[in-house]
Amino acid sequence: MILDKINKPNDIKKVNPDEYMLLSQEIRTFLIKKISENGGHLGSNLGAVELTMALHLSLNLPEDKIIFDVGHQSYTHKILTGRKDAFDDLRKFKGLSGFPKRSESDCDSFDTGHSSTSVSAGLGLVKSRDLRQKSYTVVSVIGDGALTGGMVYEALNNAARLSTNFIIILNDNNMSISENVGGISRYLQSIRTFEGYQDFKVALQKQILKVPKGDRIVDRLKRYKNSIKQLFVPGMFFEDLGVTYLGPLDGHDINNMVRTINEAKKINHAVLIHVCTKKGRGYAPAERHPARFHGTGPFDIETGLPVKNKDKPDWTDIFSTVILKAAARNDRLCAITAAMPDGVGLKRFKNLYPDRFFDVGIAEEHAVTFAAGLSAGGMIPVVAIYSSFLQRAYDQILHDVCIQNLHVIFCIDRAGIVGADGETHQGIFDLSYLSSIPNMHIMAPKNKWELSDMMKFAINFDAPVAIRYPRGTAYDGLRDMREPVEFGKAELIYKGTDVSLLAVGSMVETAEKVRELLSEKNIDCSLINARFVKPIDEEIILSEARNRKILVTMEENVQSGGFGAKVLEFLENNKCNENTRNVKVITVSIPDKYVEHGNPLILKKELGLDAESIAERIFREFSEISN
Repeated sequence: MILDKINKPNDIKKVNPDEYMLLSQEIRTFLIKKISENGGHLGSNLGAVELTMALHLSLNLPEDKIIFDVGHQSYTHKILTGRKDAFDDLRKFKGLSGFPKRSESDCDSFDTGHSSTSVSAGLGLVKSRDLRQKSYTVVSVIGDGALTGGMVYEALNNAARLSTNFIIILNDNNMSISENVGGISRYLQSIRTFEGYQDFKVALQKQILKVPKGDRIVDRLKRYKNSIKQLFVPGMFFEDLGVTYLGPLDGHDINNMVRTINEAKKINHAVLIHVCTKKGRGYAPAERHPARFHGTGPFDIETGLPVKNKDKPDWTDIFSTVILKAAARNDRLCAITAAMPDGVGLKRFKNLYPDRFFDVGIAEEHAVTFAAGLSAGGMIPVVAIYSSFLQRAYDQILHDVCIQNLHVIFCIDRAGIVGADGETHQGIFDLSYLSSIPNMHIMAPKNKWELSDMMKFAINFDAPVAIRYPRGTAYDGLRDMREPVEFGKAELIYKGTDVSLLAVGSMVETAEKVRELLSEKNIDCSLINARFVKPIDEEIILSEARNRKILVTMEENVQSGGFGAKVLEFLENNKCNENTRNVKVITVSIPDKYVEHGNPLILKKELGLDAESIAERIFREFSEISN
């Protein structure tokens, strides 16, 4: 196999050009096999194989720098830099990351994970290169879906002022996670389909080269090509910004891309190379269903079907059903997603209520302020978004929603430990960053029925409100414990005499197991479903603190600014006038650090968030107090 010859950076340059296509096929076969076993991002990586090969053939790594926007399409890059043997542990705990990691390889020049960042980071590397009088090449690779993010245009605005080389490669597959939307998508489509420009350029060059000194005429025409482009390429958006535009190119034609990249390296300002690729290329199920194979679990290669079908609905499924029922009852309810209708459970809403469904593209900041405008106009917007992506819109939540106390509902999916995608995707900060904002109200359901009840409460609550729920199967225990949701009030599930467990959302299920484990050691525990993180239920906290030896807060969030920190602060402020001095408070939360990729169960055990670790910690403290 040709792939066996690739064991370190730049080994691809030893491959005979006649074998490039065979190598690309071997890489695709390798990726399909490994991702079918471990899960991962398949469609985007299959589409970027030839593009990545062309980059490695044109550049010298690690001296030259490649910044992948988002970074989930960097698998081929990892293979070509000598990491293919690590793919057995792809996205596993302590294994190969699914994203670029500077700590993993010198060939990974910038850690990425969120969209629309690569041009800004690349521009920074360019300026650093020039200030330090270096000469390496910097290439930022960005997808067409990322062009809906405003940060790209902030970066392009500055890149246009460069008088030094900077290459931007637009990997255009007409997809982000789901199908692209909006004006930028239509603009790129007009370029893709406008064959007249490319046909004219090639034909003209061939004819001129036939005449004496035709090569000189071609060189001169190239210097004046902008005026010709203006006639044939609609809009000339990038050229008008001040960025030289090359393309569109076939993103699966390696030799042509290598020639173009080498040409672009000679230009002493910012240049954008537009390449068109097919997401999922080379694997029929991924080509037919690119959204499903954006990020996938293990699957059967022959059929493309998941190895393990869901036997129970997950939290996203529950939300999807709940919002559909709510929309049928209330025609003011509308839904907003940032390029993820499938991921957040709004696909059915989109089909049934297209006039009240809004996909704004990868533009979380715009999504939130757009929702504020909808609310100011009398609608009730639901912004459905992943926890780690919502943090990008912190200023808009604070400034545009909460200052005006507008009725916007934030349904925060993937809250807590997410798993294999690692630091950039763990939803472990939302309780902290949202709690810091006046007028914001935060809830977390203990089970699938409570998510429904909290949605009903939020729709009737005329103020900003956030409901956060985790990834994975929706908990269906404690079905009979369904007291009406009352503003700022927790729910007492079990009453004990020794220890009080105050659990937030998904941690209620864990707290049940902790209670059982401690019961075996003759420790009697109260179990309280916090329900509200802001405002906290001060009355029940004081009551438990007065009557229990230990009070334990439990949350899938960082400790700083989280639920436990709020309880500690409240009790500290009430020590003077309440009999709470003797209670021992244990905060179960995530330490002040980023959480790496891996199986969520393994990560929770490492972080001390599993039932056994929590029970053991409480038992030690209880024994010390009792003695």
